Amino acid sequence: MAKGIGNGLPLGAVVTTPEIASVMAQKIQFNTFGGNPVCSAGGLAVLKVLDKEKRQAHCADIGAHLVERLKSLQQKHEIIGDVRGRGLMLGVELVTDRTEKTPAKAETAVLFEKLKDLGVLVGKGGLHGNVFRIKPPMCFSKDDADFLVDAMDYAMSGF
Repeated sequence: MAKGIGNGLPLGAVVTTPEIASVMAQKIQFNTFGGNPVCSAGGLAVLKVLDKEKRQAHCADIGAHLVERLKSLQQKHEIIGDVRGRGLMLGVELVTDRTEKTPAKAETAVLFEKLKDLGVLVGKGGLHGNVFRIKPPMCFSKDDADFLVDAMDYAMSGF
């Protein structure tokens, strides 16, 4: 993992099992920025802030709220085939037929643009490009989550 872990500094991390780590510890590793003390200090500062501000618990709480709201939206709009994910990394699969799980490719493209016009930026992915990827920053609030779902509700009302 990388990017946000260094808050803009070139830093990456590997998370693995103790068994794999013990094998890797016996190998020679090389990294362009490996061991950079400034980047390491920046990464440690980020970890301290995440711990102090209880960001992990915050993301779990806001994520649960967001999933609950999205699942309610799924009951209202047939185009939502599935809501999945964990914390603040969620996917909303759009389909034209819930039983057959037929990807709503064209509709996803239209909704993507409608959301953008409403000020909501989501990613788009999945094998057929019909899954909205919701990956907000860790400072995402309950009000932000409600705004996102309300915008999706408004955009989907025409389908």
